[in-house]
This record gives sequence, C-alpha cells and structure tokens, in this order.
Amino acid sequence: MAWASSEIVAVITFLLPGFVAAAVFYSLTSHPKPGDLDKIVQALVFTMVGRAIGQGIELAASIFGRDAGWIGRWDLAISVAIAVTIAFFAAWIANKDWIYAILRKMGVTNESSHPSEWYSAFVLNYGLFVILHLTGGRRLYGWPDGWPSRPDVGHFRITKGEWLSGGSPAAESGVTEIVVPASEVRMVEFIDPRETEEDSGE
Repeated sequence: MAWASSEIVAVITFLLPGFVAAAVFYSLTSHPKPGDLDKIVQALVFTMVGRAIGQGIELAASIFGRDAGWIGRWDLAISVAIAVTIAFFAAWIANKDWIYAILRKMGVTNESSHPSEWYSAFVLNYGLFVILHLTGGRRLYGWPDGWPSRPDVGHFRITKGEWLSGGSPAAESGVTEIVVPASEVRMVEFIDPRETEEDSGE
C-alpha cells in the first residue's frame, strides 16, 4: 500500500496552495466554512488558477528571453504565494460587494456577495448609529464598533452608548463600551445621527 500513501501525499501536495488560499479567504470574510467536498473543490480551483498564473509568468518570461527556470524549481512555493494573493483579492472583492452591485444594477441578480441579509445590512449602513431592541423592551442607542456575522451567535460592541428606555445613560456613568449578546437582540434600527441632531434642533 506504499503506492497509495505516495498518491495521497502527491494529491495533498498538489492541492496545498488551494487549501492555504481557502483558509486565508475564509479568515478574511464572514462566509461560513464549507463542507469537506466544497473545500476540496475550492482548493482545486485556487490551485489551478495559481498554477495557471505561474505558468503564464514562466511563458511570458521565456517569450522575452528571460530565464524562468527558478519558477519550476520553486513550483510549490510559487503556487502557494500566487494562490494566497488570489485569496486576498477574492476576499477584498467579496467584502466590497462590487461585482454583485454591478450585477444588481444590470438586473441580473438581487443577491449580494455577503453571507446573509443580516451582514449586508451592517455593511451597507456602515457609518450609521444603531438602536438595539433587547429582550424585555430595553433599547440601546450607540455606535456599532463590532457586530456578529450571524444574528444568533456572537456579541455587539457598542460605544457612545445610551439607554433610551430603562436604566441611566451609559455615557454619563463612565461606561466606554457595552458588549451585548446577539441572542438578546430582537431588532436593529440604523439611525443617521445628523438627522437626529437636525430633528432635535427643530
């Protein structure tokens, strides 16, 4: 069975750039981790794209009369480096939602590149304050310094917080940050503080 072991090692070595790239991508985005089969498919895609770019660089170098033999000698390292670069670029594109924004304007889709409507709401309304409606009827107003990727797991980090009903204003009690479990939040409102100031001025 030595041949089987060597084949497995060869396959893992071949897919290593893709696995590393996929790990980088999911560490930089809020997308849920895929299942085992999807991981292998994504690793294969990242690996093939990385190797194709590496071979393209080698071909371009040979066309211009440059020695690109070092690419072959460092094939695995080059493939990992290229795949990780692609993963950074893919994460950047996914977090910015640019491609889907163009497709939405074209009427091709109504989807976004974000993992859920929950996450999209926070990204699209970045720069606005929030009002968290908590269980028990309490409402917390403040700046969302951090929010969970899913509505049922994680915590909100609220700064410049103030209780709008029940309790004393957090800003006056020396509290600089409030951490709220997402499981305690029933609804989230996004508020433009400039409009609030204009309304109070009137």
